[in-house]
Amino acid sequence: MAERGSQTLLFGPMKPVGLTNPHTGKRAYAVVQLRQDNREDTLRNIVGFQTKLKHGEQKRIFRMIPGLENAEFARLGGIHKNTFIKSPLLLDRYLCLKDMPHIRFAGQISGCEGYIESAATGFLAGYFAACRILGKTPLIPPATTAFGAMLNHLIDDTNVEDFQPMNINFGLFPELEPEITANGKIRHIKGAERKEAYCRRALEDIIDWTEQL
Repeated sequence: MAERGSQTLLFGPMKPVGLTNPHTGKRAYAVVQLRQDNREDTLRNIVGFQTKLKHGEQKRIFRMIPGLENAEFARLGGIHKNTFIKSPLLLDRYLCLKDMPHIRFAGQISGCEGYIESAATGFLAGYFAACRILGKTPLIPPATTAFGAMLNHLIDDTNVEDFQPMNINFGLFPELEPEITANGKIRHIKGAERKEAYCRRALEDIIDWTEQL
């Protein structure tokens, strides 16, 4: 990410939004988040800091961060890559292996990114499995919801060879229908109003879906 430009990290792991300094009431230019990494709280993990920097450079640069001047490094960072399967090729719409339908996949290995997304696919896999045990036909969540949009991403075979893990985002949702104004003109919804419309439609459809379960 850092190689893309000097400001890139400000919109990623160093994004300061929502982290106002309680002492000054101001928001920092950039932030570094430390996450408790063991029960005794003697280890802290720097969130989102996978890096290709050499070990010596890591120590030098990280000690430039206010508060980490005298830090002891128990483990230095590295780049890791999540392993995932080609879900559009291998899985059906119920997250079962096409050749071995008694096996289901969910979470990062299925091709989703993020804790919430992984939990959501786990929920769907559990729901589909429960329906099979109970002899019921599962109801596929609408594509207009986050559940349905992520599921569609995992089984969309449009471009199998370039399939990559994805966080949920509005780009995975079906496009909104344009509005027709009072004078008969087509009005395309944009900006914040567009996001609100996506969310409103998703909430309406997920409520309708859950009521049918």
